[in-house]
Amino acid sequence: MDLPVDEWKSYVFQKWSLLPKSTQVTISTAETLSDIFLHSSLLLQPEDEMFLQNLSRGYLVEKDPNAPLFYREEGNKKFQQKDYMGATVLYSKMCLKDIMSAQMHGYPERLQPKMMLRKAECLVTLGRRQEASQTISDLESSFAAKPTLTAAQFQILQTNLCRLKMKAQEKESLTETFPAALTKALEDMDLKGENGQVPSASSSVSLRTDPLRGRYLVATKDILPGELLVKEDAFVSVLHPGEMPPLCHLESKWDTRVTNGDLYCHRCLDHTLATVPCDGCSYAKYCSHDCMQQAWDLYHSVECSLGGLLLTLGVFCHIALRSTLVARFEDASKVIRKLCGEIRNRDTCSPERETLVQTLTCDLGGESENKGKMLEPPVPGCDLNGKYESNYNAVFHLLPHTGNHSPEHRFLCALSVSALCRRLEAAGCYKPAAAVPPGSGSELDVWGVAMLKHVLQLHCNAQAITTIQHTGSKENSVTNSRQVRLATGIFPVISLLNHSCSPNTSVSFISTVATVRASQQIGKGQEILHCYGPHQSRMRAAERQQKLRSQYFFDCSCAACQNEKHSAATGPRWEAFCCRSCGALMQGDDVLICGSTSCTESVSRDHLISRLQDLQQQVGMARKLLRNDKPEGAIQLLLGCQRDAQSFLSGEHSLVGEMEDDLAQAYAALGDWQKSATHLQKSLQVVEVRHGPSSVEMGHELFKLAQLFFNGFAIPEALNTIQKAEKVLMVHYGPWNDEIQELQKMKSCLLDLPPIPAGPSVQGPNVFFQ
Repeated sequence: MDLPVDEWKSYVFQKWSLLPKSTQVTISTAETLSDIFLHSSLLLQPEDEMFLQNLSRGYLVEKDPNAPLFYREEGNKKFQQKDYMGATVLYSKMCLKDIMSAQMHGYPERLQPKMMLRKAECLVTLGRRQEASQTISDLESSFAAKPTLTAAQFQILQTNLCRLKMKAQEKESLTETFPAALTKALEDMDLKGENGQVPSASSSVSLRTDPLRGRYLVATKDILPGELLVKEDAFVSVLHPGEMPPLCHLESKWDTRVTNGDLYCHRCLDHTLATVPCDGCSYAKYCSHDCMQQAWDLYHSVECSLGGLLLTLGVFCHIALRSTLVARFEDASKVIRKLCGEIRNRDTCSPERETLVQTLTCDLGGESENKGKMLEPPVPGCDLNGKYESNYNAVFHLLPHTGNHSPEHRFLCALSVSALCRRLEAAGCYKPAAAVPPGSGSELDVWGVAMLKHVLQLHCNAQAITTIQHTGSKENSVTNSRQVRLATGIFPVISLLNHSCSPNTSVSFISTVATVRASQQIGKGQEILHCYGPHQSRMRAAERQQKLRSQYFFDCSCAACQNEKHSAATGPRWEAFCCRSCGALMQGDDVLICGSTSCTESVSRDHLISRLQDLQQQVGMARKLLRNDKPEGAIQLLLGCQRDAQSFLSGEHSLVGEMEDDLAQAYAALGDWQKSATHLQKSLQVVEVRHGPSSVEMGHELFKLAQLFFNGFAIPEALNTIQKAEKVLMVHYGPWNDEIQELQKMKSCLLDLPPIPAGPSVQGPNVFFQ
């Protein structure tokens, strides 16, 4: 998904293996990105482009006149299956285009009013207010100009028209309220104090640099948990397409599955069902006309015809292209000069280029306004005044770690970018950001080098933009939540944060805006740390080190890794086995022995792992029963799994907690809130051991427990749990998180309830009502 599809990767790697050794050495030892790009682009042959083009054709991204009927029929099937969201998505794909096409191809005049009414309904539903108003106005004018309808027909259409006007007004009110709510949420996330050095950060942090840690942020004062430290809009972001297999892998020509591309705006990432499709392709969809126009002006006018190619080359290539397209709207002249200074002929280095490099060097280290006083060279990515902003200059100065990538990987990236440049050149749709000095190579060569740099940068600097998706039983109003990757973006300020396997910050997203909050107290002078993925509560130290070394090219020496290195070799508590005889924890490597001095029990680790895998299979079967609405069967199977687990798993093992959570879901599906809450409370104990009492995972589980108490009408327990959940989630997300909003609604509802009179025949408010 991030990198090109497997077929293209295999093709390029085979091409690399067949290159003469001397050519491989030339590319492997190239000192600059420009040399890597220019050498690789010379090796791109027409047959390579043809192979890539055939792969790109496998993705259906062009308009197809036969698609509307197909999607309408498939939407009807979804509707009959009560999959209303799927039906809505399919209906919205081509309905409006169908109507417009009918208008242009001589639709019968007597049926025109009905068709125009349907068009207006579509426009209202899609939130296209101006077009809907114009269509309604045209319809009224048509009535006045051609009164050919019977009285009954006129009355019906007039009634429908009045209803549609009311619906349009309601839609307009809702549309105005939603951006206002989003604006209010972003305003409430305003940073504390102004930071003149890093505008996207609060005044509580400062930018530092040193040879070992590079650029990093430190606290300028004591910081409390929940304090907002960074609020940064992505320089660019690209929505992940989800599972979009080529046509050869599908049973039908059209894919009816609902993916992220159908549910989220391709520009602002807002959730939407009634998407506004691009006029030129069937892939890009937006939440509104405004978003569609902004995307078109910034980058989609170039990307529109490249949908299949960009899906083939992967998200990183897509972001690299989009970054250079967005850079056209900034003053990128210094970056251009830097690029042009790197692009030189292999035989000569012209005086013009030497002058260019000298000019750039002068720009970066010139005199200050104070006469006779020289400025120190700024931190890379800063402007002359030492300000680090979220702009293309900062993006350009993110490290590509070129020497750490394998020669094969560099060749793959360079050849992919070269193919993209050839396609752009052939289409004649690429306009450069600024004038390229004479003798620096073609404009696309300059930006090809920039795109190659961005692709390599993204290996270490890409930021997953995530969202919380809720699933569960709508009937019981109990939801599960999971974090899913929605898009990938570039955030130059967040890229300043160094990694820790036990970070002191938490990152969340609203639309394309990332927020970084302190997840614990941070003392003045302490570094602000972010987790790159490998977290101590999810992976062992060895696994974390391997992940960080392969993707980020460093060995982690954070406090969590140091503590784990010197701790006893019992492994994490959430992976621990227990003695079948006395229940004590087992210790050791290949052969585990009981940790109790009075017990001599021993067993091989392989035997216990085999038992664990069998148990996981049984739990998987129980979950399948739950998904198929068979909670009774799931409960029986899970209770048997629990009995088996007690003989060899620690009570704090993650699978023990997962089984308790599954039982909570099963009892909730039956409406037995008391049993459900009892099992979820046991699951919470395991979550707390693994992730900590103030972790975001704990917050989500407390949210579920609050729902159960609320549904079971256990008022004191519900209010107490709501308070705990709010406290934890507020630290990680701030006040505008969906779960916090839901908790506040539950609390308001419970506090507004009339008091329940006490009496021998009335259950107290502490008790669940079945």
